[in-house]
Amino acid sequence: MSHTRSDSTRLTEPEQLIGRRGWRGSVRALIASAAVFGLAATGGTGFLAQSSFAEKQQRIAETAALTSAADLEHDQLSVGPDILKSRAEGAAEDALEAARAVVDAAAGKTDASALAATVAQLDARDLIAPERLYALVRVAAAQSADVTAAVAEFDRLEAERKAAEEAARIAAEQAAAERAAAEQAERSNSGGGGGGGGGNPAPPASPSESQAIARDMIASRYGWGDDQFGCLVAVWNYESHWNPLAGNPSTGAYGIPQALPGSKMASHGADWQTNPATQISWGIDYIAGRYGNPCGAWAQIQSAGWY
Repeated sequence: MSHTRSDSTRLTEPEQLIGRRGWRGSVRALIASAAVFGLAATGGTGFLAQSSFAEKQQRIAETAALTSAADLEHDQLSVGPDILKSRAEGAAEDALEAARAVVDAAAGKTDASALAATVAQLDARDLIAPERLYALVRVAAAQSADVTAAVAEFDRLEAERKAAEEAARIAAEQAAAERAAAEQAERSNSGGGGGGGGGNPAPPASPSESQAIARDMIASRYGWGDDQFGCLVAVWNYESHWNPLAGNPSTGAYGIPQALPGSKMASHGADWQTNPATQISWGIDYIAGRYGNPCGAWAQIQSAGWY
């Protein structure tokens, strides 16, 4: 049977696509469409029904086979073996670039070993016959769709896990702040309870009294001078206006330094809920450990709005 084709022969749709884009352009479109179908498989409610996903994968494979077959026939009829080999290698190079990106995206998320094996074969494209290269391009397209779908599903589940962890953390901090506030209210209503030698808790100091405590403490503990004291005043003016009972109901931050949660300050004294000195002691140690000094903490607040 003759393979000659008259000029009036109507081109198939894949051949028209090739004529407009050229083989390398159609390879890029094929690999990209496979990845899009893979991503769509995890869209909406997170995943499509298995039968629907299988149908999409079958359609990808059929489209790849049809396009590649048309390309091969067109090239075999119109060019010599050297040009045919060059075009096949160019197609493989484009497919290789796209498939490598999919393999990289799958690292640590899903098994892409089958696609990686196809990539290794495409990498040896100069040793492979054109017919085999076209077949490998089809395989790479189908495998890329599978891997892309698996990566998208992994990302969806990971995002849900992180959101659940963050919600649990916020809920725990809010509960701790609410407990602290309830305990403080109970002590205030009962008059502080003077039994057992503990005595009543000291009333909250005024901002100026608290700042005097802080000035002495930073000098004796860290040797910081007036420049650092000025930054410390600015930091805690911003955070709490030096109010030892200041609480943030949305985050659970508490006290002069707005410790998050406030119960962290218990490491510096059991009276952390009401005693400015205990709060200041914890706060300057926190600043020293995290920012080096108060001016470092103030620079962070000016940059990010928190410290």
